[in-house]
Amino acid sequence: MNHIDLNTLLDDARQWATEAGEVQLEYFRGNNLDIHTKLGESDIVTAADKASEKVLINNIRNKYPDHAILSEESGANGQKSRVRWVIDPLDGTTNFSEGLPIFAVSIGIEVDGEASVGVVYAPYLKEMFCAVKGKGAWLNGSPIRPRHNGKMERAVVSTGFPVDKSTNPDNNLRNVARVLPLVRGMRRLGSAAMDLCYVAAGYLDGYWELNLHEWDVCAATIICQEAGALTKRWRTDREVSLVAATPEIFTQLVPLLDVEPCTTLPLWKK
Repeated sequence: MNHIDLNTLLDDARQWATEAGEVQLEYFRGNNLDIHTKLGESDIVTAADKASEKVLINNIRNKYPDHAILSEESGANGQKSRVRWVIDPLDGTTNFSEGLPIFAVSIGIEVDGEASVGVVYAPYLKEMFCAVKGKGAWLNGSPIRPRHNGKMERAVVSTGFPVDKSTNPDNNLRNVARVLPLVRGMRRLGSAAMDLCYVAAGYLDGYWELNLHEWDVCAATIICQEAGALTKRWRTDREVSLVAATPEIFTQLVPLLDVEPCTTLPLWKK
């Protein structure tokens, strides 16, 4: 069986994430975003998403023509391979389209079905998060770890909301209502990849969200795990529903989250 060099894959992912990020900065806060909706007004795509995806896919295909690719904008390429690149070319598109600087290129690499390399690059912030299975996680070359905090009342956590939040009562509001009174603060950053990386780096104590996709979390989940944070897919009925936290906060946060769909009619529908 051919040897797969994870360090080479990491180097390539970092380089190509940097290239995609440079493309995004050319569009950022400009007037040529060409914004279109996908599933609704809360789910959009821009010219920058497509242009940065093209950079990533072209590089992968040129060097690794036999590797599989799963990308947010293009879906799966159908290739069967031991190696699959799981990419979100621009995670945080709404932030990007509004001129907010929290957005990232997310590249996860699976080997034999297991996430083995993760790269999340926030080009405006110049933050490069990386991890290799069994070797740890880094921010701009320095090792990262979650913060040590065992008290919920001192915790700062983040979350997000599914794109069908206006029509589906299972929209995370009940979870927010349970968690918010117990913590120091709650944030909504708008990029799942950055939320997870900030848990890994100790800038947040916890994060959860419903109805994500593999390209949102593949890279950042291994970064969390290699840094020492705990992660869990706590729902199986809402695509990828993920919670991540410091070990101390994880055991307190998970029991507060709905394990079954909320069916209560939202107030704005009554």
